[in-house]
Amino acid sequence: MEALFIFIIKSSALLVLFYCAYYFLLDKETFFNSNRWFLLAGLFTSLILPFVVFTKIVWIDPAPVSILNTNAISVLNKSQISFYRSAEIESFDINWSYILLAIYSIGFLTLLVKFAIDFYSLNSVLKDKKVQQQADFKFVDIKENIAPFPYFDYIVYNSSMFTASELENIIEHEKVHSDQNHTVDVLVLRIFCILFWFNPIIWMYKKAILQNLEFIADNEAAKKISDKKAYQYTLLKITTHESCVAITNHFYQSLIKKRIVMLNKNQSKKRNCWKYYTIIPVLIAFVLLFQIRTIAQEKERKDLKENTQNETPVYVLKIRKNTTDQELKEMAEKLKKDHNIDMVVSNVKRNTQNELTAIKVDINKETENAQSIEVEGDEAIKNCGIIVTTKDGLKNINLLTDGLIDEPATIRKRIAEISQTNGSNLLPASPVSPTPPALPAFPTGPMPQAPNADISKMPNPPIAPADRKDKVAMAKFEIEMAEFLKKMETFQPDMSAYEKQVEEIMSQREAAYEKEMAKYNLAMDKFSSDMDKLNIEMEQKYGKDSKIYETSMKQRNLEMRRLEINKRQHEKDVLLYERELQKIERQNNRF
Repeated sequence: MEALFIFIIKSSALLVLFYCAYYFLLDKETFFNSNRWFLLAGLFTSLILPFVVFTKIVWIDPAPVSILNTNAISVLNKSQISFYRSAEIESFDINWSYILLAIYSIGFLTLLVKFAIDFYSLNSVLKDKKVQQQADFKFVDIKENIAPFPYFDYIVYNSSMFTASELENIIEHEKVHSDQNHTVDVLVLRIFCILFWFNPIIWMYKKAILQNLEFIADNEAAKKISDKKAYQYTLLKITTHESCVAITNHFYQSLIKKRIVMLNKNQSKKRNCWKYYTIIPVLIAFVLLFQIRTIAQEKERKDLKENTQNETPVYVLKIRKNTTDQELKEMAEKLKKDHNIDMVVSNVKRNTQNELTAIKVDINKETENAQSIEVEGDEAIKNCGIIVTTKDGLKNINLLTDGLIDEPATIRKRIAEISQTNGSNLLPASPVSPTPPALPAFPTGPMPQAPNADISKMPNPPIAPADRKDKVAMAKFEIEMAEFLKKMETFQPDMSAYEKQVEEIMSQREAAYEKEMAKYNLAMDKFSSDMDKLNIEMEQKYGKDSKIYETSMKQRNLEMRRLEINKRQHEKDVLLYERELQKIERQNNRF
């Protein structure tokens, strides 16, 4: 479940990167075909790159071997203990993962059903229609009041809705869509919208792709039409339509003003192609930050044999809930025989599963003070036991439990009490968890004001007369149209100085941000290495089954979750900054 959510987050982030690159750098360029492949590459990169994971191996020095058994958790010297078995606290937790998955599934299935309905509607339009084959195209003249659209090599239109010249312009436009297989782009885009329906960027991405496809068709169709102005009239005469087929390109899909502006815009200079390559360092940074898995491997211990010979001998007796009376007897005999320690077991109680629920163990040695472990309750006991260490010929006896008992407590009929007699607590200090580095913030600041930003002064296109056979009205309309186009030319500002200022500011901020990110990546590598060392050290020192190891791992996971929260907050801050830039751009260059 977690892997699915991580994939969705990474894919969404990649979509944001590609869309921002297109919106801020490429949207006003006339590289329409290159923009098409750039946007499609963004879709497939967001789907594939999250699965590409590189492995980085970090070699670490071997952790020192602990003299305690890996099952030893709590060691109290010369003490008398009555301890409790920690009870699990029953609580009701809402599993948000399943709730989010359910919400996602509802949206996914809803859009999938709508996709199927749209296909059915398309087949209904084409069913039993007369098809006229011309070259590589199949023309279908329908009677339904539906906007013209291409579907692979089919071009569908209603000839009764247009004049001969308008129909010619429309067919040239739709031929470009059909010839360049724009239907494939639309279908791929529709699939991504179903998969990432929750991400608002995918809907903005959809608008950008469909709009760019219209730019391609307009640009290619205008080359084949002798009267370029008449083609623009066709765009302006018919600006809306009541009905269209949802899964196809239709003739009225883009904003007419922007299409006219792009038709009259000069071709972009080839040197501006560098903007496509700006996405490469961003993708590299994404891979370095999120697609590299660090694995810690311990160096070979050359002096292991020598260290083993110098280690302090350790003897451990562990009492589990399923330990039998015979095994307890054998433990007592072995302690007496090997270490001259008296072990007396009493107050043994078992449940219906023959598990120990109560036990008292008294140990005594002539040179040591007496010690005892006593457990009593309604549930099976936790593991407990005895550690005997030998150093310089002297034996030291310690008791151990699977839980640290810091103060008296009562939980579920179990009483925990510590009564120190002699000696001190020999519990070794736990290694300190390393502190994760802080994520750098993307530099922010004011942006320059674009010229001619007052969109309210832009003229509105004239409305075509309802009766197109009215020559007087049509003549008046053409005069108004000529005036409109003339006024529109004054609203094409020289944005080169403004774009240069924005590019310089953004390049400076990106350079500063990349330096901070490089430092952060180095710090993260060190942090990951330190965490791996800590994990190995804790496992070797206390054992995977120990309470200290469990507590340490919880603390480690907490730190990692905090780090992940910081990353998400950082991504949110960057997204908010990008949205602010988009807002400024819309205010200054809205056509």
